[in-house]
Amino acid sequence: MPSVVRALPILALAISAAITSLPTFAQQAPATPMAHAAWTRSANIYEVNIRQYTKEGTFNAFAKHLPRLRKMGVDILWLMPVQPIGVKNRKGTLGSYYAVRDYTAVNPEFGSMDDFKRLVKQAQGLGMHVIIDWVANHTAFDNPWTVQHKDWYLKDAKGEIFPVTYTEGPEPEYWTDVTGLDWKQPALWKGMTEAMAFWVRETGIDGFRCDVAAKVPTAFWEQARTELERIKPVFMLAEAWQPELHRRAFDMSYGWDTLGVFKDIAKGKADARTLKALFEKPPVAYPEGAYRMRFTSNHDENSWHGSDVEHYGPAFKAMAVLAATLPGMPLIYGGQEAGLDKRLEFFEKDPIVWKEHSNAAMYAWLLKLKHDNPALWNGQYGGTMRVLESGNDKVFAFRREKDGNAVSVAVNLSGTPQEYGVSGKKEKLDAWGYQVTGAIK
Repeated sequence: MPSVVRALPILALAISAAITSLPTFAQQAPATPMAHAAWTRSANIYEVNIRQYTKEGTFNAFAKHLPRLRKMGVDILWLMPVQPIGVKNRKGTLGSYYAVRDYTAVNPEFGSMDDFKRLVKQAQGLGMHVIIDWVANHTAFDNPWTVQHKDWYLKDAKGEIFPVTYTEGPEPEYWTDVTGLDWKQPALWKGMTEAMAFWVRETGIDGFRCDVAAKVPTAFWEQARTELERIKPVFMLAEAWQPELHRRAFDMSYGWDTLGVFKDIAKGKADARTLKALFEKPPVAYPEGAYRMRFTSNHDENSWHGSDVEHYGPAFKAMAVLAATLPGMPLIYGGQEAGLDKRLEFFEKDPIVWKEHSNAAMYAWLLKLKHDNPALWNGQYGGTMRVLESGNDKVFAFRREKDGNAVSVAVNLSGTPQEYGVSGKKEKLDAWGYQVTGAIK
């Protein structure tokens, strides 16, 4: 969900400054590992902003990129919301994707339902899987549910629906184009589950990325997943960090913790000690096998907080290597492979400028590295991480090993050349340089 000041990443940004300041329930015992679908175990994820991906901004125009993405090594396509956008209280000219007017239709801006189904079928035919964004916390003001099922909505003292106010950050955020759903209403649970099931059953998608998932009862997500699994195995990504979401509902949650550290490293505010503390003494205990999403950007980060150039400058590739090799599943935000160097407009047309860029080859290498090395796989299917003593706080080194496959990674976290030593052997790294050894390349 877009915002001027994104609230939840405050959690991540606090990591490097005060790594012990997270909620006290962090020490809860992990639950039994969830069995993830086989196709997710060595997978990566790629976020698609249909509106901005091409000049046309359609499903059909995006479909032309599928062979390129598959060649690059992309596994899971996450499409930002594909449903019609509300007109009432709309933000900007085109509105926010997250103001859903109809849960079981497609945005005519993008094409038809048949176009969408062809896109899904084509992607799956190339060996990829498709998930779509799902907004269950709120709807547009002109969603038919506001009339047909007004009892499903939160209401003010006058009995009227009202704009959502988001209050987890230091300042409230006013989502004036959406109105909140009341999850105390049992009929809403059934209606929302049926809407999700429609997409799995009728279009063949492989799962969902669930917007502000922690704002919706965990019990709902658990019930919904059970129902969806009756149709086909699904992959569920929560835009949230809470460990309990992994028990029976979600395969993966957001790794805002590492994102905050990546940004701080690029600005010289953190070093190898910060990453070591985060992984050796994690402030939040996740169930064994929980997938965490590692990323340098996404639609919220790019549009509301800054481009890769603003956040990382010359440190970008070093942070991308960490995102792809640390425990977790790496995310690429569509356009990063072309060196996306601007903040994309959220409510207006603002196409990505596609050009040849060295990032494309880097990502192809990183995704192949992950596919080919079980040590780098996701959750319980990959190797645990052991931090290596580099003898230099500017160099972060670690090793992951699984069933005889071992990968060692060393990354220079500074803008100057550095020397480091692991097991007595001295090595040198260029500014923001990195070295991966022992891997099947």
